[in-house]
Amino acid sequence: MRPVLRALVGGIALTIATATGDADASSALELVRVARAAEQARQEDVAVRRYMEALSLDPVCEEAYLGLGSLRTRRGDLREAERVYSVALEHLPQLRPARLARAYVRRALGFQGEAIQDLLAGLEEDIATLKTLASWYGEDGQTPAQLAVWRRILGRAETLQDPALAHEARTMVRALIIVVGTADPAASPPENHGIRRTVSVLARRGQ
Repeated sequence: MRPVLRALVGGIALTIATATGDADASSALELVRVARAAEQARQEDVAVRRYMEALSLDPVCEEAYLGLGSLRTRRGDLREAERVYSVALEHLPQLRPARLARAYVRRALGFQGEAIQDLLAGLEEDIATLKTLASWYGEDGQTPAQLAVWRRILGRAETLQDPALAHEARTMVRALIIVVGTADPAASPPENHGIRRTVSVLARRGQ
């Protein structure tokens, strides 16, 4: 095949592939819209099928993953929801809403360590998520870790010049220092493994 002809054929093939990809993405989004309408009509089985069809057309369709994961969660299909979010993150590692949603699902399933790992990975200094992390540590009886996170929140509040948040964080830090006592992660040398290392890092960030 002549070079000019080969280039022409290659260009046509690329155009067709691009057009097909765009069409699949467009069709997937249309299926997502149909799925959402089915959810509103309480036709959840139909919605699940439409979300699945959308993902078969476009395996990187964020809306389909998030919609299907949310629907599975609401229905109490937590293991399926975790699987949906895990597949989403395999295809879209930076899809933060999927990581945070998986954290809550894993927490509900009793996978505490994995849930905290997801939450830490998706933080990006988000105050609401930091507060969630602090509350989880409190519920699990990990008061030193809870104190470390509140110190981090206090640091963020001071950076943001948010008096109300700073007051809340300062109050929590003072109360938790009393509870923690000598187990204060900011006063104890960090160890090189497990939760202790995470707590020490968080504590130093919030000082």
